[in-house]
Amino acid sequence: MALRNILTEEDPSLYKKCRAVTEFNPRLHQLLDDMAETLEQADGVGLAAPQVGVLRRVVLVLETNVPEGEEPYVIELVNPEIIEATGEQHEAEGCLSVPGQYGIVSRPAVVTVRAQDRDGNFFEVTGEGLTARCFAHELDHLEGIVFTSKCERMLTEEELQEAQNREEAEE
Repeated sequence: MALRNILTEEDPSLYKKCRAVTEFNPRLHQLLDDMAETLEQADGVGLAAPQVGVLRRVVLVLETNVPEGEEPYVIELVNPEIIEATGEQHEAEGCLSVPGQYGIVSRPAVVTVRAQDRDGNFFEVTGEGLTARCFAHELDHLEGIVFTSKCERMLTEEELQEAQNREEAEE
């Protein structure tokens, strides 16, 4: 496995539509493994292939809605598409390609995705809350959409500091 560089919002590759994966081979497996290592190193909850310079329909999402005592795990999505989205959530959202910036984005509360695994087998997965937000956010990347274009507004430094202080107080 290897760490990949995460492109930032200045890179034009982030605004291009990705092509479907047609070959499920060791090269795809290497990309998925590298993306998982990169996501973990960056302490993120989602990563799309275009963020590491690969214009293919590949996404990783960290499932954080796990029972107490269990570890979050990575969901690999190849050629994903949202087949159902319900509810609504308005929360602060960030992106590894837009470091240090957060904005309020409206996303579905529950999202079901149909995708393929690393071997080409089809499956469906449903996410709620943060996982649903990540599904929607990362699939936007595959269409060349960065979250800043969907923001109702960006958060100020003061708002970010207040949120961080609240999180620390809760720990």
